[in-house]
Amino acid sequence: MPDQINHLNSYEAKDTASIVHPLTNLKAHLNKGPLVIKEGDGIWVTDIHGKKYIEGMSGLWCLSLGYGQERLVRAATEQMSQLPYYHLTNHKSHQPVIELAEKLLEIAPVPMSKIWFSNSGSEGNDSAARIVWYYWNNKKQPQKRKMISHLRAYHGNTIASASLSGMRYNHASFGLPLDGFLHITPPHYFRNAHKDESEDAFTSRLAEELEELIKLEGPDTIAAFFTEPIMGSGGVIVPPDSYYPKVQNILQRYDILLVADEVITAFGRTGNMFGTTTMKLKPDMIVCAKGLSSAYLPISALMINDRVFSAISDESNEVGVFGLTFTYSGHPVSAKVARETLRIYEEENIVDHVKDMETVFLGELNSLTSHPLVGEVRGKGLLAGVELVANKYTKEAFDVKYSVGKYCADRAEEHGLIIRAIGDTIAFCPPLIITEPEIKLMISRFISALDDTLMMVKKCGYFEQLS
Repeated sequence: MPDQINHLNSYEAKDTASIVHPLTNLKAHLNKGPLVIKEGDGIWVTDIHGKKYIEGMSGLWCLSLGYGQERLVRAATEQMSQLPYYHLTNHKSHQPVIELAEKLLEIAPVPMSKIWFSNSGSEGNDSAARIVWYYWNNKKQPQKRKMISHLRAYHGNTIASASLSGMRYNHASFGLPLDGFLHITPPHYFRNAHKDESEDAFTSRLAEELEELIKLEGPDTIAAFFTEPIMGSGGVIVPPDSYYPKVQNILQRYDILLVADEVITAFGRTGNMFGTTTMKLKPDMIVCAKGLSSAYLPISALMINDRVFSAISDESNEVGVFGLTFTYSGHPVSAKVARETLRIYEEENIVDHVKDMETVFLGELNSLTSHPLVGEVRGKGLLAGVELVANKYTKEAFDVKYSVGKYCADRAEEHGLIIRAIGDTIAFCPPLIITEPEIKLMISRFISALDDTLMMVKKCGYFEQLS
């Protein structure tokens, strides 16, 4: 526990006295207190006590261009002075959102017709779910209401998007998921394949599971399938190449809409502008957020293809109005910053830079597979997960009571590196501007944390017992 938390005037004490923190053990936080960050520069952040850290997670998978992007600051300042707010309801609009929508349609990975704006990935996925229902009502099939997604998926934290999510913590004690939200096995070959099962046999089995669920529930009741091209908060799960072709064939056969949740994977993260391209998807809708503005301001964009838009346009004419709205949808300052962010991606060739750095990043991480704790390294572009295991040969996981992943992440923080433990998988999602020397420094700090963790599990006798 930091000494400062005992001081009534410290920021740590003020925090514990006043703030409810997300994805946090609220009781434990009262004793532990927060790490309070004061400033950032590039891939670095500095806390209020002057200690510097490599921000290995881009905040929450979002600060793609790092700190100190003065072009984004100027864009926000100029727009704040000119038009700090306007809305999109009742036939109103403004220049920044028009220019942003036009650009997003230009760079969309598959043909799209219109853009729906909201403020976060959660709202984007929630809006997509509602638009799916609106679509099927127009098609005179109101019984098509059920949504399918993966166990361990994360699609957000509104009631609908939390129901789409396949995380226990999204559901426990909240009375979720809502009825009609269904979940299937995630395409994680390392953890979910049967012994001696090939990748192709594994993906065929999962595709059969999906089709069996559709048949069991009734194809005429299934509205949409939501998927992350690469599952981020589920542990950076990269599906085998044969998975999505099989899934998409099934969706087409039963006339089920496909929604790609690109909240994490869009805008260069996977080595292409969109994860849809990386994983060869053909979605009806794409949800974007996070990197859209490099997290400098809240904004999300839902891309909608012509099939869906034509139907919801007709339905709104029948109803008299499209009854989905948010006060801050397409906020002019956020839109201006997002448009400038897209310019930076293009002008600074960020996607090419990610491709160059991918070799270094994944190469450095893959070299750790010889470490006694590392069971698997997986990733694309500048997105990766390192799974820690008790036994490298049997893939046996550590008992959850040891919180090995959390221990490793805490040790990394002591060494000046902020990463994220997802169970016993350590996630990496550094700013896309990271350089080769910075990658090597990041991995060296992670190795120190790994070695600290190995010492801990050896001391408790657990590692020797299982290895």
